[in-house]
Amino acid sequence: MSGKPPIQTGPTVAAVDAITQGLAKYNFFRRVSWGRLAVIAVPMLWLAVFFFVPFLVVFKISLAETAIAIPPYTALVEWVGDMEEAYITLKLNLGNYLYLLDDVFYLDAYLSSIKIAGISTFFTLLVAFPIAYLMARTNGSTRALLLALVILPFWTSFLLRVYAWMGILKKNGLVNDILLGLGIIDEPLTMLQTDFAVYLGIVYTYLPFMVLPLYSALEKLDMTLLEAAEDLGSRPVTSFFLITLPLSLPGIVAGCLLVFIPAVGEFVIPALLGSPDTLMIGRVLWDEFFLNRDWPMASAVAIMMLIILVLPIMLIRNAQGKEESA
Repeated sequence: MSGKPPIQTGPTVAAVDAITQGLAKYNFFRRVSWGRLAVIAVPMLWLAVFFFVPFLVVFKISLAETAIAIPPYTALVEWVGDMEEAYITLKLNLGNYLYLLDDVFYLDAYLSSIKIAGISTFFTLLVAFPIAYLMARTNGSTRALLLALVILPFWTSFLLRVYAWMGILKKNGLVNDILLGLGIIDEPLTMLQTDFAVYLGIVYTYLPFMVLPLYSALEKLDMTLLEAAEDLGSRPVTSFFLITLPLSLPGIVAGCLLVFIPAVGEFVIPALLGSPDTLMIGRVLWDEFFLNRDWPMASAVAIMMLIILVLPIMLIRNAQGKEESA
């Protein structure tokens, strides 16, 4: 007989089998839906590469200091010392953000941008709602034609369209020629390089971004609700405020966000159609980057603008989510 002790296999094998079966219930690779994960991964990867990574780069630059170099800012992390004694230094400059809070100029630029964007968004909504409502109530080829007319401006250059408005609004432009020819005015009106021209340019440029979400919401509207309200004696105005407007609210919110957010940072329209006194944060960013070559300050202005825009949007979306779940 051998002197070796017998190998205990029974309890050990049973315990391993129990652990394996327990882990199999929580196996990530068996529980996950790979098709759903692939669909979600594509937009998440897109956001990470084209939004989150550039945001981190701009945020890093905002914490640096201006330097006469290429690129014109200092490094945040530096290797100091030699082979015998070396260490890494981390230098963060918060002075750019503190300067934004102290200088009234930047506050005025933010408030002016929000004011111009808010007024432009309101007038864009007033113009877009009847167009979207007409598109939703028509059928067949007429709807397709109206939809094509809304999308048609995207087929031409944005810059060319703004330059076209310069030719329309100048003193010897199309509008003044028509008004003078009809005898409505005696001398040309000053419309170019005014706040009116800026509002008009923003409304015209971003009108499709308001029309399309409104059309999508109004197209789903059940017209039998309006017929029932009319049978019950409701006037058209009352039916609009009690039925049409509340049901189209998701489209209104989406359209207003699509117009307001880019309008806040607009640079081309105020620069070409507005006066030199038209103060918007996009012009401030341009001056800081290309005239002052103060990239850290410009990055801090951009980060602060993003925070000002993103926080209210997150609060609005959170409130909407709570209302939908309730």
